[in-house]
Amino acid sequence: MKNQQHFLSVIVPVYKQEKTIVKNLRLIKNVLDKIRYSYEIIAVVDGIIDHSLKKIKQAKFVGLKTLGYLKNQGKSYAIRLGMTKARGDFVMFIDSGMEIDPNGISMLLEHMEWYEADVIVGSKRHPASFIHYSLLRKFLSLGYYAFVKLLFGIKIRDTQAGIKIFRKEVLQKVLPRLVEKKFAGDLEMLVVAQQLGFNRIYEAPIKLNYNFSAVTSAATLESIFRIFIDTLAIFYRKNILHYYDKVHKKSLN
Repeated sequence: MKNQQHFLSVIVPVYKQEKTIVKNLRLIKNVLDKIRYSYEIIAVVDGIIDHSLKKIKQAKFVGLKTLGYLKNQGKSYAIRLGMTKARGDFVMFIDSGMEIDPNGISMLLEHMEWYEADVIVGSKRHPASFIHYSLLRKFLSLGYYAFVKLLFGIKIRDTQAGIKIFRKEVLQKVLPRLVEKKFAGDLEMLVVAQQLGFNRIYEAPIKLNYNFSAVTSAATLESIFRIFIDTLAIFYRKNILHYYDKVHKKSLN
């Protein structure tokens, strides 16, 4: 029997995935059909630059809402837009590339209830996580964790894994203050939530399998540089501008 007390919204950002997105959404839906929560899936196509949106609509999934816009804005923008349309009292996002096993959705939900949490973060560093990715990526991830801890004192050991769940009440306070569109949106959400007094933020295990080669491409190196810059920008907004102290009216289209 479905849990009548909680309704779950799952945001799935989509970018250039016309060949795989229907299969991936079906995997997510199959997992959600087995949990004890009623749910909706919101797929947000971050730039209509291929046939991803068309393929999703043709699949005609029950319980799926699809959003899209012409120009690519960034994954964090897509997630925030989906969150503004969410009806659930629990709101989750999960990356659509299936590097993170969607079966972990139920684990995050259980942690949400066990801890009566504000936020549950899927974490590569949880001792029960099963992780397969290169030593170089592990080194870079560890370095970023140390950098984030130094700047923000945040206790979460992994801010960047692409699966997290929030209470709706948290998002109602956090979303109007957010700026990041691309690389550091996950961190910004956690920093702002913590600043607003939502301290019940905990980690849950995930199963993650990165199947790409070591970090050597110019595009990946650029991404590393950009996340470094965007992280410093969050620090600047928080500690110098005190930007996150106030609500800022912005439109997400």
